[in-house]
Amino acid sequence: MPDPKYVHAAFSSIAAKYVTANHVLSLGADIAWRERAIKLIAEWAPRNLLDIATGTGDLALAVKKALPEVAVQGTDFCRPMLDIAIKRGLTDVFEADAMNLPLPDACFEAVTVAFGLRNMADYSKALCEFRRILKPGGHLLVLDFSMPEGLLAVPYRFYLHHILPRIAGVLTGNSGAYDYLGDSIEQFPRGEAFKDLLTQCGYTMPTALPLLCGIASIYTAEA
Repeated sequence: MPDPKYVHAAFSSIAAKYVTANHVLSLGADIAWRERAIKLIAEWAPRNLLDIATGTGDLALAVKKALPEVAVQGTDFCRPMLDIAIKRGLTDVFEADAMNLPLPDACFEAVTVAFGLRNMADYSKALCEFRRILKPGGHLLVLDFSMPEGLLAVPYRFYLHHILPRIAGVLTGNSGAYDYLGDSIEQFPRGEAFKDLLTQCGYTMPTALPLLCGIASIYTAEA
């Protein structure tokens, strides 16, 4: 599991260039992935939504634009990232540890976390905390990187460990900020393993949707 202090320091150091780096490193695919996530959220028609590990607000802002009827809040434990989100227009935010949210039980109809759960120190503890703040029947959506299977696995693994960190270092000016990324993706449960984790944390109706040959995945479940 990633060290929270390291993750906080790494993201704080690259906050100003995080959005550009994401778009370049994913070749713009992250935009399409968020659009796919928004289509699922629209089907649930939640009245309110909390975007956890919102970072610079990419997903939360996209939801606000596409679904203006939804009351969207964002939270992150990294203040420099939240400051960027606020400048970009996500004003309803608060700083907090995702595994210990300062919120009452059953207060949100939808919870999302995009490219953030993988960086948390304890996946199960985080997922249980997300379920605590979801109303009964509420929905969880997790968008994150995953390891593809088959022929793509070998070249993608090489890209993760040898090419991506170098490109990210040039884009962000911090060559070490993305060093842990490859290992974090390798270790993150995917497909059926993540669905099993959701079930173990008390969720029902878990689903897994691979994107771009499994380079990323969208997972959903009900509280």
